[in-house]
Amino acid sequence: VLTDYYEERAYEAASRFGAMAVGLDEIYDQDVDIYSPCALGATINDDTIGRLKCRVIAGCANNQLARENEHGPELVRRGIVYAPDFLINAGGLINVYSEVVGTSRQGALAQTEKIYDYTLQVLDRAEQENSHPQAAAIRQAQERIEAVGKVKSTY
Repeated sequence: VLTDYYEERAYEAASRFGAMAVGLDEIYDQDVDIYSPCALGATINDDTIGRLKCRVIAGCANNQLARENEHGPELVRRGIVYAPDFLINAGGLINVYSEVVGTSRQGALAQTEKIYDYTLQVLDRAEQENSHPQAAAIRQAQERIEAVGKVKSTY
C-alpha cells in the first residue's frame, strides 16, 4: 500500500510494483505492518495517530511526530514501535562525513551497519526508562555529544 502527494505518481508506482495506491488521507486507515512516512513531516498527529493500524513506524521523513512528547508516549500506549527518524536515517550523514574526512567506503558501510544495533539499544532504553523511543534517542544523542565534548576539551 502506498501513497504520494502527487496521486498520479502513486498510481504509477503501484502499477509498476504490484502495490495498491490510496489517497493521502487514506494511508492512515490501512492495515499494514509498517507505516513508513518518507516525505512529509508531522504526519503522526492528533488527527492520524488513532487511525494507525500498524505495528511499526519507520520512515525517512524528518520530524514525523507532530508533538513528540505527546505522540511518542501515545504510540507506546498503542503498542506501536517507533524508530526515530534521525536515528534510522543516519546513514546519509555518515556517508557525507566519510566523504569529507576521507574514510573508505568500507569504513562508511561499517558505521552504517551499526545503525541497527543503535536502534535496538534505543528501543531497549526506552522500555527500561518507561519512556518512548524518541525521548530515549534524544537522551542518548545528547549523552554522546557531551562525551565527545569532554574528550575534545582535554586537547
